[in-house]
Amino acid sequence: MHSTESRRSAALRVAWGLTAIAVPSRTWPEESNSIPSVSNDGRVMLATPWTQGADPSGYWISEKLDGVRALWDGQLLRFRSGRALAAPSWFIAALPPVALDGELWLGRGTFDRLSATVRQEAPLEAAWRQVMYQVFDLPGQGGTFSERLLKMKDVLALRPAPFVQALTQFRVANKAALAQQLLQVVQGGGEGLMLHQVDAVWQAGRSHSLHKLKLVQDEDARVIGYVPGKGRLIGRVGALWVEMPNGQRFALGSGLSDAQREKPPVVGAWVTYRFRDRTPSGLPRFASFLRERPPE
Repeated sequence: MHSTESRRSAALRVAWGLTAIAVPSRTWPEESNSIPSVSNDGRVMLATPWTQGADPSGYWISEKLDGVRALWDGQLLRFRSGRALAAPSWFIAALPPVALDGELWLGRGTFDRLSATVRQEAPLEAAWRQVMYQVFDLPGQGGTFSERLLKMKDVLALRPAPFVQALTQFRVANKAALAQQLLQVVQGGGEGLMLHQVDAVWQAGRSHSLHKLKLVQDEDARVIGYVPGKGRLIGRVGALWVEMPNGQRFALGSGLSDAQREKPPVVGAWVTYRFRDRTPSGLPRFASFLRERPPE
């Protein structure tokens, strides 16, 4: 079995003469249903972009946390992919015997430090003492989102712990108030907002009752090859050739550092990119590499 480095080198050797590399059939993270649960089949509810100009008065709103999503099934804490997450025993003991959906979080602008903490095979006690579990839903539970919020408070009260919290939810009256809240969060270093329809029932998969709102959008794509560099980039990667979950492909070159062009994410890795809007065909405009998404 090849190491990560040898796989990267082999991919580069092939890529210099090609703009794409054939990859195996897809298994996208949002399709994972491998998480066992005491109250549902383990799939997650995923957001769709907020429609600009829509009325936000019928939604609960929370900050979009730049953390690591974690699902608790009543027995195990897992990443969204389904892989078990190694948390300290005292952290696990504080979680109730009810399925939870939430985000592990250290605070704004701390994603890299958080990611390094929660992806350790053996949990680092001191680092975990700073991690919070911000819970935002009860997966698989009946009732509207408003009703689930009330039930969530009762559930979390079963084993109260300062590091397990219900994510703050609020309402706004109109579009102007929503825009002001978004600006306030972004200016404070936050990512954006999440909007959840007040009367929505829980459902697995991509939902049109759960939305994300950001000043700059971001999405994930999978690396399928490399575009050779030109000029001063000869001998290095000019761009990553990536594939979106819907199968569309494009070259992602903006935002890559010289070090990343020397040693790019391996073929098959997932990367996150930012973009302003879309072309008529659905491709992102002005896409810029943000970071490689750690494996889960």
